Amino acid sequence: MVEAIQPTTRLVVIVAPSFNMSATMGFIDPFRAANYLDGRSYFRWEFVSETGGLCVSSNGAGIETQAQHDLGPEPPDIAIVSTSWNPEKHLTDRLGSVLRQWARSGTTLGALDTGAFVLAQAGLLKGRRATVHYEHIDAFQELYPDIEVVENLYALDGNRITCCGGGASVDFALQIVQGIHGSALANAAARYIFHDRLRGPAAMQQPEGSEPLGALVPATLKTAIQVMEAHLEDPLSIPDICEQAGVSHRQLDRLFATYIKKTPALYYRDIRLDRARGLVTQTELPIAQVAMASGFASQVHFSRAYKDRFGLPPSQDRTEGRVPFEYRAWPMHRKPKA
Repeated sequence: MVEAIQPTTRLVVIVAPSFNMSATMGFIDPFRAANYLDGRSYFRWEFVSETGGLCVSSNGAGIETQAQHDLGPEPPDIAIVSTSWNPEKHLTDRLGSVLRQWARSGTTLGALDTGAFVLAQAGLLKGRRATVHYEHIDAFQELYPDIEVVENLYALDGNRITCCGGGASVDFALQIVQGIHGSALANAAARYIFHDRLRGPAAMQQPEGSEPLGALVPATLKTAIQVMEAHLEDPLSIPDICEQAGVSHRQLDRLFATYIKKTPALYYRDIRLDRARGLVTQTELPIAQVAMASGFASQVHFSRAYKDRFGLPPSQDRTEGRVPFEYRAWPMHRKPKA
């Protein structure tokens, strides 16, 4: 009996300047392994950018790409948008037209890291479930309330598939291999690249109790931090947090001094400001609205606290913050104090 020839799945990976190299290569590697292990071209892939040529990632490495206009007329089976910083800048008229045309042709459209912003901006995620890197989730929710945003490693919603990036890109790709060619090939590919388990679409970006380096933080401290994180827009008093966490004020101070090296009040303020920075640099929300969404009743107080934490006021960070992280990361840009 002649074995049926498996059709080749064609993937197009669309990258933009400052894309995440690790996430993108991690996504491709399971397909390479699957091809190698069976000696068959189960998958083929192309890297594409707006103008073609060398596209430099956020870590300074680059890959050679085809120009969008050089793609043939045949739509790919799967198209993945891979972006990181400044995703709002990367949807051109040409790219939007191509993505919508592929969507009409039945192409599965997906995204890595912040690529879901591009799909959403093109109107291709309305009413769908999607995810982005956790740093950008608040901004994504604010900008696209018609999309169900989840904090999972990846989200599969029919022919719309999105992934938060990083190491989850490997799980994402293995899930695709499994869906097309079954568990045996996916397991073999995972073993070959030393990926010891496949995290499914229900896995969370920040699983509760996860301590990747093995450090143990007391449960009481975790509970207090969870209470803070649940009340960023409507901050609680420290005594209220103590009550909900079941700990005395003095004991909470000791826990924060030991494990966080900050007072509870300063830590709480800083995580609210971290949320604010995401909204400042990733959305066009008015600064006053960002202040309120981060639990600051006074815009003056907010701007002063923001500058104290990040070294520049929010209005300035909105412009200067929209460049790759290595060029804007505080406190590198801070002017030395006299």
